[in-house]
Formats: sequence, C-alpha cells, structure tokens
Amino acid sequence: MGVRLSPFRLPSTSEESPNFYSLKNNINKIVERCFVKIKPLADRVVVKPIDEESKTKSGIIIPDTAKEKSHRGEVIAVGPGKYDDGKLVELGVKIGDKVLYKEYSGDEFKLDGNIVIILKEEDIIAVIES
Repeated sequence: MGVRLSPFRLPSTSEESPNFYSLKNNINKIVERCFVKIKPLADRVVVKPIDEESKTKSGIIIPDTAKEKSHRGEVIAVGPGKYDDGKLVELGVKIGDKVLYKEYSGDEFKLDGNIVIILKEEDIIAVIES
C-alpha cells in the first residue's frame, strides 16, 4: 500500500516548458476580452439599472410590458471628477453605491449583454443606504 507517485510532472523552470508563458499570455488576453472595462470621463457615472419587482405585495404578477422603467441602479464605474477653478472635484458616489436617478437622464448602452446607463453626477438624486 505505499504512496503512488503521479506519472505526470509539472515543469519546474521556463526552460523545460517554453510554451508555458505563451499559454499564460494567451489565457490573459482571452480573460481581458471577456470582461469589458469602462472608464467614464469627467463627472460621469456608469449605472447598472436594478429591476423593479415583478410582483406586487398582494402577489399580482406585473408583465414586462406594464412595468415602469427603473430609476434605481448600482454604480459600476465612476469618472475622475470635474475641474472647478483649476481644482479637481471628486464625485460624491463610489462603485457599489445604490442610487436614484432622474427619469429621462443619461444615455443607455449595452455592455457585455447588460444594459447600463451613463449619467452625469448631477442626474443622480440620492444614494440609497441599506
């Protein structure tokens, strides 16, 4: 019953496996393409809308065609801020904040198959604290 050693051995140096680093670089490139990075400019904020409830408190199911557009979302990216009298003023929201925003504000885009809204900071009405 002794210990059985695996017949497979991982290379210990890059000299033994010249393709290891090229494989690693290819994997990194594939991963980078899978996740779109977005960096808003100035005082803009990228928000992922939070879907409204599809059922009322009494249990009535609301069809998608009758739902109102959400005005709540989660901040997924923020710009660096805007300049005021030569000084950079940072934004009052941060990634992960849940926010309320004006009804007809921002521009809607599809990012990685999800709808996101790019807003100016002034279009955000409040931060929702939980």
